[in-house]
Amino acid sequence: MVSEPKHIIYNLINRMSLKILGISCYYHDAAAALIVDGKIAAATQEERLSRIKNDPSFPEKAISFCLKQAGITARQLDYVVFYEKPFVKFERIIKQILATYPQSNQLFRSAMKEWVTKKLWIKQTIAERVRVSFDKILFCDHHLAHAASAFYPSPYQKAAILTLDGVGEWSVGTYGVGEDNKIKLFKEMRFPHSLGLLYSVFTAFLGFEVNEGEYKVMGMAPYGRPRFVDKVKKLVEIFGDGSIRLDLSYFTFHSSPEYSYNDKFERLFGRPRDKNSLFFTDQTGYPQFWGDKPKDYAHQVKVNQYYADIAASIQTVTEEIILTMCRYLANETGLTNLCLAGGVALNSVANGKIVKQTPFRNLFIQPAAGDSGGSLGAALYVYHQILGRKKRYQLTHGYYGQAFRREEIERFLKKKKIIYTEYKDEKTLIQVVAQALVKQKVVGWFQGRSEWGPRALGNRSILADPRRAAMKDVVNSKIKFREPYRPFAPAVLMEKAKDYFAIDDPTSNPARFMIIVVPTNKTKANNVQAVNHMGTSRLQTVDERTNRRYFRLIKEFGRLTGVPVILNTSFNLRGEPIVNSPEDAFNTFIKSGLDVLVLERFVVRK
Repeated sequence: MVSEPKHIIYNLINRMSLKILGISCYYHDAAAALIVDGKIAAATQEERLSRIKNDPSFPEKAISFCLKQAGITARQLDYVVFYEKPFVKFERIIKQILATYPQSNQLFRSAMKEWVTKKLWIKQTIAERVRVSFDKILFCDHHLAHAASAFYPSPYQKAAILTLDGVGEWSVGTYGVGEDNKIKLFKEMRFPHSLGLLYSVFTAFLGFEVNEGEYKVMGMAPYGRPRFVDKVKKLVEIFGDGSIRLDLSYFTFHSSPEYSYNDKFERLFGRPRDKNSLFFTDQTGYPQFWGDKPKDYAHQVKVNQYYADIAASIQTVTEEIILTMCRYLANETGLTNLCLAGGVALNSVANGKIVKQTPFRNLFIQPAAGDSGGSLGAALYVYHQILGRKKRYQLTHGYYGQAFRREEIERFLKKKKIIYTEYKDEKTLIQVVAQALVKQKVVGWFQGRSEWGPRALGNRSILADPRRAAMKDVVNSKIKFREPYRPFAPAVLMEKAKDYFAIDDPTSNPARFMIIVVPTNKTKANNVQAVNHMGTSRLQTVDERTNRRYFRLIKEFGRLTGVPVILNTSFNLRGEPIVNSPEDAFNTFIKSGLDVLVLERFVVRK
């Protein structure tokens, strides 16, 4: 529940305009979101502005942007809401330390340093840095924030709600129901028995950064066979309602600030994958931009195949648990609409199976499903549940970040003495860019307001021709400098999606927001080789009303090639946040092998 000063709330009930700022920070993916009269006015992650990947710090830059975008000052805010309750979370950490002492000695030291010096005083920090009075600052339960971020922007009057992540205060997952402007969570799963943490343990074992590399595990999984499912199930007991119990004798995430598994885990699964090693199998191939093949290539392929099989196994068990949860929740509620939130909701492979393999017929996931989305959920929860405002607004796009005016872009280009062409006519611009794609040029595409969430959805995207498999290596070698097993996404005209992909509802939000993986139609697979990931694709469906210029570019490419699909990947270099400003975009352009840079209607070529 939210802690609120009631005398203030009741005085606000009859106000015509309510401005509520939501904040998430101090764990990972710090963010701010501003709603005005229940509508999203602005939302962005701090990393986009600070240029620090997964920036967890207090989102001062994101807050400033949100206020500026709405044309208001901090004094005009009615509330500022933090996305979790720090004292409740601190209680859990202290109990966790006491329960595992003396193994938790190092955890105690690191926790005290973070909490006593910073995290416990978030109310003071908000008051000082946002410049609002204490009586305007509220706190929302972490999983209520997740639930609110999914249900309130959904199109459903009534829906089941499932939240899943590593851990909030105590909860690691919740079941609930949303109806009209009210949410009720009727069951929770508690730390340390967390599906999100289980997946993160394997993320670390496979050599990737926790809270960052989970999608790499998901991308690695199709290259393996789930032959270690039985071993994974030695770690976890799955109950009929989908809740789990971890065998904690294999783990250290509850007692160590550095390590998430122990020697017993390694005796079961072997030596962890070296995070600095290259990952390749017979199926991924060995890209030319890595240079000559190593002398022990066959041995490395065998070793990597083992890790791919482990990735496939944890992904299989994760899907089984999520589907069990969904079946239980559907049976308990009798509902066919599901709203899903939390970091686990970004497992797009599992998402693609929910509607096909459970009683739920409709699925809604907002694009920033992880912790950054908690900032939005906290604000919406206060607006609807606490203040009783009934009118809800559906989230139909993810473009809530920063935009740049023509004059700003031109000023930047002239200041840097960059040679450019400006196309006054949008039709000509689209024709020029589509022809460049047909000629196998790789395009940095920058327009409108930046995206909310981790996916590039056509406003801060790198675009390429999807028809040839070799284009994956081209984009990787010239721009992304990343592993060959990582998939690229197809952006497809909404009305043509079923021609190329086995998707029941191309208009669904998971499809719009690139948070769902579906099979690629076998009859069309050869036409989209660069975005066909072992027979599946994490697609984005695009309609003209939501993003006109992007839609028309894909349509023009389809007119030229017969394939109304383009390859879309995030506009950034490896290890960097997605670009936000024209300067960010140009820096990425000159540091990489991008051939063309489009800044609104300005085009820069090499």
